[in-house]
Amino acid sequence: MVVGAAPAASVSAADSGRPGHCAGMNALVVPGADHQQADCLDELTTAGTVASGHTDEADWAGLTPKDLATPSGVPGIQLDGYFPDSSTTNTTHGWNHDAQFVIRLPDRWNGGLVIAGSPGVRKQYANDRAFGDWLLARGYAFAATDKGNSGATFYRDGSAPGDALAEWNTRVTQLTVAARKVTAQRYQRPVSRTLAMGMSNGGYLVRWQLENHPELYDGGVDWEGTLWRTEDPNPLTFLPPALRAYPTYAAGGAGAGAAHRQMVDAGFPAGSEFLWPYHHEYYWDLTQRIYREELDPQYDGAIEAGTPFCAPGTPACDADYDYDARPDAVRDAVGRIALTGRIGKPLISFHGTLDLLLPISKTSDTYARMVRQEGRGSLHRYYRVEGGTHVDSLFDTFPDRLRPLVPCHRSAVTGLERWLNDGRRPPSSRTLPMPGAGADPATSLTRCPLGG
Repeated sequence: MVVGAAPAASVSAADSGRPGHCAGMNALVVPGADHQQADCLDELTTAGTVASGHTDEADWAGLTPKDLATPSGVPGIQLDGYFPDSSTTNTTHGWNHDAQFVIRLPDRWNGGLVIAGSPGVRKQYANDRAFGDWLLARGYAFAATDKGNSGATFYRDGSAPGDALAEWNTRVTQLTVAARKVTAQRYQRPVSRTLAMGMSNGGYLVRWQLENHPELYDGGVDWEGTLWRTEDPNPLTFLPPALRAYPTYAAGGAGAGAAHRQMVDAGFPAGSEFLWPYHHEYYWDLTQRIYREELDPQYDGAIEAGTPFCAPGTPACDADYDYDARPDAVRDAVGRIALTGRIGKPLISFHGTLDLLLPISKTSDTYARMVRQEGRGSLHRYYRVEGGTHVDSLFDTFPDRLRPLVPCHRSAVTGLERWLNDGRRPPSSRTLPMPGAGADPATSLTRCPLGG
């Protein structure tokens, strides 16, 4: 079946129009789930689920521009639940149980299924507004996971360094297998296409799945995926220099010029300085400390996740963290989650050139080289998006300097559909230029052509 926009007619008699709305809902079983609940909804997108309580707005706050349009008119079944797990970082629904998932099954189905892991340390509804709504309106079934742990203390899950992060990959695989089966139950025929999608940590999960379980997927879309590998660069090598240099740069004075050069050398490009204060306050310090605690808890001894905003020279300060000088056990922990570039199915990646949490030169540029070095370049398309940054909500503050990445995701999805439907490969990997001077910022909410 050609998968793309929702079909003009429903897929079976059971799904034709309102009489079949949610037919068979109570017979659906999510394989392996410890608990599930099914709800028949008149609206599966956030146009209805915010009011009905079938999403959590806090999960996706700050990820999209405020004026992003929300599709509507997608009735269907929502399945919420959790798989067996012993950790309790996710309190959604009052369950106090991790490994929570959501599966949405629209009445009008195009035969496809999208699987998503959450960005950052957010929970299962984090992708709803950025791309879940749009995919449901397009006819896809949609499933997402909290990755098995969430929140700023996710590192408490597991018993050994790297356990919590390794679980993320396991939970995406688990959900993929289960969601394919329950989707087939709903529509009485197998899923014709399974796609992996995600942003940031979710993009990392797409890469890992296509490297390690290509048999489960037909392709994927990677939005600014995190790069984990045992050698430089990885987040533990490029975040500490920013923590050391930024305060000196911000203070001005004799050392500011040298500190600026150190920032640029660490991957934070000249021209992005207007975004540095925000990232220093909200991202660099917290991200470094909690991921370092997960992978190298011995660095600060009994202290949990270091000392916030410590000055260089403070004992066990993350600003002084030197990944290369740490014991081999740290690289072993990173190795458990490391990427190789050996993707086994088509992958479209895109990344903003002004991403200052995951600098493009240190992350996606490197991953694209890894894919080529593994001889998998024919399976990969990579687009560097001028003016894109890590979270699209910053477009609202700097509409003349930034562009949102939501439209690039939509272009990537339609490009992947053409690639899989009839072999029309997307345009060659390239840099997508910033809209010209005088362009209406509103057009950035709808346009991100992949062609030159």
